Amino acid sequence: MAAEKAIFAGGCFWCMVQPFDTFPGVLSVISGYTGGHVPNPTYEQVCSHTTGHTEAVEITFDNTVMTYEQLLDIYWQVTDPTDAMGQFQDRGDNYRPVIFVNSKAQEAAATASKAKLEASQRFDQPIVTAIEAAQPFYPAEVEHQDFYKKQPQRYALEEAGGRAAFIKKHWSENK
Repeated sequence: MAAEKAIFAGGCFWCMVQPFDTFPGVLSVISGYTGGHVPNPTYEQVCSHTTGHTEAVEITFDNTVMTYEQLLDIYWQVTDPTDAMGQFQDRGDNYRPVIFVNSKAQEAAATASKAKLEASQRFDQPIVTAIEAAQPFYPAEVEHQDFYKKQPQRYALEEAGGRAAFIKKHWSENK
């Protein structure tokens, strides 16, 4: 096994766990914060927009089973890559879409994947998802981990906030 980490931000981290959690080769998906200037921030601090952090997920995966490129394909299909300042009903810099890369290889793969998506003309607006160097990742509080399992009704409300309809519109089989 060759464990590797990927860090993706795409709105509320509650909605970013389930899409990756069930794939073979994904060992863990942790909700947390990255990209800011305050060590060990709390949820309340991040929500105050004063720490510079973005809600994200850190995915540990076995790259002999699931490749980074496959994770990128999943990522694009669960975010709105045309909205730089939030995702769906979640607004603000802490919800911006970002691919945080841990290596030159991840940066090259993310850049190529973004270019491929842009060339597909699947979206009417430019692809604005940022690709940035990974910074320290701080796991969120325990109540935010595996939220879709712990709070299925509340998770369903989050998904109903525009994410599910957007995904269906842009990623249906007939596209």
